[in-house]
Amino acid sequence: MSDKPVRIRATTRVRNYFLTGLIVCAPLAITAYITWSFIGWVDGWVKPYLPNVYNPDNYLPFSVPGFGLLTALIFITLVGFLTANLIGRTILTYGESILDRMPLIRGIYKGLKQIFQTVLAEQNNSFNKAGLIEYPRKGLWSIVFLATDTKGEVAYRLTDSGVDTVSVFLPTTPNPTSGFLLFVPRQDVMVLDMSVEEAAKMVISAGLVAPEYHQKTEEIARQAITERDKIDA
Repeated sequence: MSDKPVRIRATTRVRNYFLTGLIVCAPLAITAYITWSFIGWVDGWVKPYLPNVYNPDNYLPFSVPGFGLLTALIFITLVGFLTANLIGRTILTYGESILDRMPLIRGIYKGLKQIFQTVLAEQNNSFNKAGLIEYPRKGLWSIVFLATDTKGEVAYRLTDSGVDTVSVFLPTTPNPTSGFLLFVPRQDVMVLDMSVEEAAKMVISAGLVAPEYHQKTEEIARQAITERDKIDA
């Protein structure tokens, strides 16, 4: 009896073990690398501006990772606390009035401030839905994130043309932070049941990771509720 099938089974088993280990270790390693790189990037920006007396690297034989990030978090929180009171708002208003007198700087500052206010405001509903549009041509579909109703001059021009549009963000694969802003007729957007996070995973994985679609389960549940109501009646 040949032991070749045994060797094949053993090789297949080892390969499966390796792939399973890769699935477990690769996300952990990449996450750790990105986190460590981010901490190092923030430390590299913040630590040079710290007074020597407050920098623990001057007292220890090794560098303390994350101290610059912790300092930045405390500083940002302190700025937010000061801005929330009258004195802080007065200083902020005075500083912004100075920036308004700088032709190039004021445009950059106002644009960035508006972006951060839009993205971080608690009452904002940016990217709360995912959808499909036919792009780049009919018959080809792309995932988009629904931002908001079209506003400003663009909305005025398009509404004047009889087109009701919605602003959508079309992400690229595998980096969903880059993409295109599109103004699409509302009736041309197919809203999906999946969450924005699930759609982002699908974009990043190039379609390899897709959320389960529970429409059949929901239909069965609705039918069960309807039958129960009939029995109770």
